[in-house]
Amino acid sequence: MSETAATSAAVRNRLAIALDTDDLVEALRTARDLEPWFGVAKVGLELFSATGPDSVGALCERGWKVFLDLKLHDIPTTVAKAARVLGALGASYVTLHAHGGVDMLRAGVEGLALGAGQAGLEAPAAVAVTVLTSDDTAPPHILGKRVAVAVEGGCRGIVCAASDIREAKQLAPRLLTVVPGIRLVGGEHHDQARAATPEVAIAAGADLLVVGRAVTAASDRAAAAAAVAAAVAAAV
Repeated sequence: MSETAATSAAVRNRLAIALDTDDLVEALRTARDLEPWFGVAKVGLELFSATGPDSVGALCERGWKVFLDLKLHDIPTTVAKAARVLGALGASYVTLHAHGGVDMLRAGVEGLALGAGQAGLEAPAAVAVTVLTSDDTAPPHILGKRVAVAVEGGCRGIVCAASDIREAKQLAPRLLTVVPGIRLVGGEHHDQARAATPEVAIAAGADLLVVGRAVTAASDRAAAAAAVAAAVAAAV
């Protein structure tokens, strides 16, 4: 398969496919079919609500890095306890919502480390969600405030729109930047008010792109996935 050979591990590890379904069999089938172009699998609220930790375990067993996108947001004690459980699952990334504040984020980071340590695993990267890509109404100061909270809370990365990367990198250049809302040129934006193409996101400094409907809803998933991977390969 020429497309497989052309997609390096370096490119695949910068691409996460969003497995937004409530069916684990379907999710695993999608992951298998798109593995030539994606190295990270995103497990979000829908799949985790339906299958729980089984989805993470099944993907890890198949060699995937898992981006566990649950956006934890509660009191620090609750987040710490939940994060301890999640840290033992083997995920590579776990999201928390920066709106929860420094104490909550720090509790989540510590919980992830504790759970991973008890399981003999490397702690997943805690990634703070700043402003959702569906939100184009947030006041200008919110991004900077949430990036600062992420740094103080000990997070290793943030989730932000491509248009926010420049400001975020100026404030915290060492943070990993995860960018959802990726669309191919001319593609439908759906509910993503601040979508971006792979080329634009990579040029802005994105480290990990989360791709969902641009590929999973395409009539030819393999062709769409190959196009995304080729765009990233050309931009890095």
